[in-house]
Amino acid sequence: MDNDPKHALDADAAQLQRLGYAQQLLREMGGFSNFAISFSIISILTGAVTLYGHGLRFGGPFVMAVGWPLVAVMTLMVAASLAQLASSFPTAGALYHWAAMLGGARVGFFTAWLNTIGQFAVTAGIDFGLAEFVADMLGFPRERGYVLPLYAVILLSHAVLNHVGVRAVALLNNLSAWYHVAGVAVLIGALVAFAPRQELGFLFTRFTAEPHAYHYGFLIGLLQAQWTFTGYDASAHVSEETKDPTRNAPWGIFLSVAVSAVVGYILLVGVTLAIGDLSATAAAPNPFLYVLRESLGPALGGALVWIAIGAMWFCGLSSVTSNSRMLFAFARDGGLPFSSHLASVSERFRSPHVAVWVSVVAAFLVAIWSGAYAAMVALSTLALYASYAVPVWVGWRARRDGTWAHRGPWDLGRYSSIVNAVALVWCAAIMVLFVLPPNELAGYTFAGLLLLLVGYWVFFQRHTFVGPKVTLAPPASAAAQPGPGT
Repeated sequence: MDNDPKHALDADAAQLQRLGYAQQLLREMGGFSNFAISFSIISILTGAVTLYGHGLRFGGPFVMAVGWPLVAVMTLMVAASLAQLASSFPTAGALYHWAAMLGGARVGFFTAWLNTIGQFAVTAGIDFGLAEFVADMLGFPRERGYVLPLYAVILLSHAVLNHVGVRAVALLNNLSAWYHVAGVAVLIGALVAFAPRQELGFLFTRFTAEPHAYHYGFLIGLLQAQWTFTGYDASAHVSEETKDPTRNAPWGIFLSVAVSAVVGYILLVGVTLAIGDLSATAAAPNPFLYVLRESLGPALGGALVWIAIGAMWFCGLSSVTSNSRMLFAFARDGGLPFSSHLASVSERFRSPHVAVWVSVVAAFLVAIWSGAYAAMVALSTLALYASYAVPVWVGWRARRDGTWAHRGPWDLGRYSSIVNAVALVWCAAIMVLFVLPPNELAGYTFAGLLLLLVGYWVFFQRHTFVGPKVTLAPPASAAAQPGPGT
């Protein structure tokens, strides 16, 4: 490891140059900061909390006890597959660059759009869920239109900080990681000390409040865990802002999932064992809030919910950071309308400021379009895991035919194929599972967007988009043609 900070930064910039790009973004993130951004977007105090009622209504305590670890193990296979790619290609384009370099411009184009759509929907899900929780805590009826203005204010706060405060956002991401761990510790401590508890066997209670067979409800209830485990590709998206990214970015991806899996499970077990009346809890408008208030009293329970609300705000901030970097990288290669504007970097703040504002506006539009919170999170899960699967698939193929021969220091070695295979099977299962009722709107929206993307590619981008500046794809691919100068 080079001990000279300036020489190390120069080496990182030279590595980026070999991948075809000049150093434009501010490179100040260390390993912990890189981990923190993905850990913050996963945010066990966001996904596991805002969708707690979804999991409870469809599958009951059994979804928390068995569904969460099942999803966590499968997600680790996906995370490990992506980490291996991040170690070899540490650019802000992340999944888009990996897919294009190894599979060609067309593959990269669709991966980039899928990831972008998924990130728009993730930001919408995070901040809209936060707005609903704030409305509930303030006693505002959701049906009277209080949520949307709150949502707009939250998005605005994230946009402003990401525009003007690159260093501040990095510091807040670090704070967020510790905040999440401390928040879970305080919440579990309060439940252990003051709340009445069920026997451990209660965790395996099979319950559903929906008119479906239990096994179907259990599978639909897995959305709670699976949506929580999204966004960890953020560690790769900020590679150009991370020191020693071939090591720090992949570890950020993998550890953010692993740590979230353990800490999140402790949280879910503690909250679920504090349930008194299971049917009444499932019927409550906000089951998580109901459990804390019933078991700990309105004052202490409410205070703990405000801690979770703080974590949700941090989560949304990190999501906008990741989303804007994806837009910036894709626009830098001419893959988006108005690319020259989206690829611009603020001279004063060194942030991709236009991409930041487009990210939050798009997230606001997603919420207006979908209306229902479950539709937002299902759409984001579908689009993101589709964008995860494509580079894993082309990476596996490129290793097999020798195209991808030189890999980074974070490598799965002889276990690559089996880990990739499990990851791809799981992604395929998700793509089927989360378009089934009651998530039809997410499925129809996703299918419609795919048709629009096919049309956009065929009529506008097929002959002009050449992908990243450096490619390993076979010469027959469009990506192999020389790109425009930087």
